[in-house]
Amino acid sequence: MAKTPDTARGLAADLVSAVLAEHRSLTAALAAARGQRLDPRVLAAAQDLAYGTLRHNGRLRFYLDRLLAKPLADAELTGFLLVGLYELDRTDAAAYAVVNETVAAAAQRFPKARGLVNAVLRNFQRRQAELSAAAEGDTVAKWNFPKWWIKRVQADWPEHWQAVLESAAQHPPMTLRVNRRRVSLADYQEQLAAEGIEAHQTGPWALTLAKPVPVAALPGFAGGEVSVQDLGAQAAVELLECGDGMHVLDACAAPGGKTGHLLEAHALDLVALDSDTDRLSRVRENLDRLGLSARLLAADAGKPATWWDGRPFDRILLDAPCSASGVVRRHPDGKWLKRVSDVESLTKEQDRLLEALWPCLGSGGKLLYATCSVFRQENMARVQAFLGRHPDARLDALTLPGAIDGQWLPDPQHDGFFYARLVKA
Repeated sequence: MAKTPDTARGLAADLVSAVLAEHRSLTAALAAARGQRLDPRVLAAAQDLAYGTLRHNGRLRFYLDRLLAKPLADAELTGFLLVGLYELDRTDAAAYAVVNETVAAAAQRFPKARGLVNAVLRNFQRRQAELSAAAEGDTVAKWNFPKWWIKRVQADWPEHWQAVLESAAQHPPMTLRVNRRRVSLADYQEQLAAEGIEAHQTGPWALTLAKPVPVAALPGFAGGEVSVQDLGAQAAVELLECGDGMHVLDACAAPGGKTGHLLEAHALDLVALDSDTDRLSRVRENLDRLGLSARLLAADAGKPATWWDGRPFDRILLDAPCSASGVVRRHPDGKWLKRVSDVESLTKEQDRLLEALWPCLGSGGKLLYATCSVFRQENMARVQAFLGRHPDARLDALTLPGAIDGQWLPDPQHDGFFYARLVKA
């Protein structure tokens, strides 16, 4: 990002251009913005605008291409226009205010572009119905995904592909995992109600909020009574089928949501690995907040010779690196940053980790392979290929209501997750 932005729209334009032009993740761009010590209200408004713009980027770019005589050379100015078009097309903000304030914000950085920004946004107002109708006939504009992504989802889920793509335009639910070691679901639900926060139970550990709230507003969060975790991610602990005293490996642990859940559910001898030391520090922070402990190691799970002491594990959770195609409504930058080649590289990494960790599992032990992807190539295809190479492995039946061959597709209750439990003979 360039200089410190003066407005929420300026920061939103920076965030959008960081993703689309600099190919940075939105998470990294937001972290940099937080380091500028901006007004929290400006940061929150900019984050909302950036997320919305990226969710609908396919349609917005379609509009912009037809409103400009030629593409703009400056990515930041393009960011201002995309954010302005998002507000005009997808929000209830007063159009005159959007135009005037976007022009003013852009002019602070691009004084000579005042007329261009004003003309583009006002032209869109005049042509909105025409352009919106035309967008329905363009695949990328209609679905707000790259063509390769759309084709892959269509091929993988011919009966569900539209629902999968449509889900990405929706705001994800905010689901909490209640630490039942500290408080019951019923008691915590009462604590929420006392703060005016409405919630309903959606799982054995889960309460889903009627409306999202800032984490700081959650009673008992700092004291470890509750964590924010999607219902789909919470399923891992039940599916791993641990018991007290077991020797367990969380192979790709950061940021630590599943690690904490495992330790809340059982008294385990748990090893948590992650190859990134900075991300591993987040695991430590999460466990400290929850009052829990594990053996944390900064190491490559795919190279057991560098970290494994030779003692077989009873259970292994492999939450494998993946395309994150099941969680794009939470990370809308992902669909514009990922490429087909990335999926190919990820499948090689998934195979590498499965192969490396299988010898670490004891006889009769169970390995839970998990991803937050909806691409079959990363999911059942990897499992089937692994089973073909390992006659000592069998696929265990899962109790996962609503899943298709271990695949939870995204819906209003949860994100997209895949699970397969492998048992060692």
